[in-house]
Amino acid sequence: MTSDFPAVTVLGLGSMGSALAAALLDRGHPTTVWNRSAAKAEPLVAKGARLAATVEEAIAASPLTIACVLDYAALRGVLEPAAGALAGRTLVNLTSGAPEQAHEAVAWFRAQGAGYLDGAIMTTPPGVGSPEVMILYSGAPAVFETCRPTLAALGDPLYLGEDPGLASLYDAALLGLMWSTMTGWLHGTALVGAEGTAATAFTPIAIRWLGTVNRFLTTYAPQVDAGRYPGDDATVDVQIAAIDHLIHAAAARGVDNALPELLKDFMERARAAGHGSDSYASVIEVLKSPADGR
Repeated sequence: MTSDFPAVTVLGLGSMGSALAAALLDRGHPTTVWNRSAAKAEPLVAKGARLAATVEEAIAASPLTIACVLDYAALRGVLEPAAGALAGRTLVNLTSGAPEQAHEAVAWFRAQGAGYLDGAIMTTPPGVGSPEVMILYSGAPAVFETCRPTLAALGDPLYLGEDPGLASLYDAALLGLMWSTMTGWLHGTALVGAEGTAATAFTPIAIRWLGTVNRFLTTYAPQVDAGRYPGDDATVDVQIAAIDHLIHAAAARGVDNALPELLKDFMERARAAGHGSDSYASVIEVLKSPADGR
């Protein structure tokens, strides 16, 4: 029985790799899988996946191979012995790493005669397959366009550009945003929780506030690109005064103040650099060029 969807191979069946393979199977793609420990493939084989005995066999089974292993060193360790099977094939690497590693990888795959895309999965395994989840890709545009219909089975495929390191770079930047946002939410939750407010009561209000914060980001982005920061909404000086209220309230309730103290330090350094009357966006000048080496 033939399928209307192209065949795909998945290398690596950890939690994320297994979720990728399951999403492909759910969308109707004939899916071949390989893992060092074959036992991890059993639930996928039960869903209709084909288990390859070797990496060479797995690559030969499909025009497109998706790899999701521990790191780039593990990827090369898996593929170097099977390099001869890569010619004429395409590999999409969804292994986490650094932009520099992506540049090294694309050169190696080109030398093997293979197409290559680097990618970053912006979700945890339960989110794989949802069209609301974005998966970032970078590399040769022709390779992306060929693979796009298949990659859509995993989530919304967002192409960033030809530089293969962009997916990893965006991944790092977006994770930083996530951790900063979640820690800010946790700090606020601890603060109101000291007065008996439940996290479930505070969180809907926090989420609504983030909608306003989104508008701040949209306003500040062109300022950052232009390098000019008109302080016509709220200046750094005003923000410093405001954050002192947060620091006082948290200290009075025994809540750790390391995060707001760090934020205040950035603001004070921006003011010392002459940005006291500029918008909060001017703090980026401190982040780009820390004069004191911090």
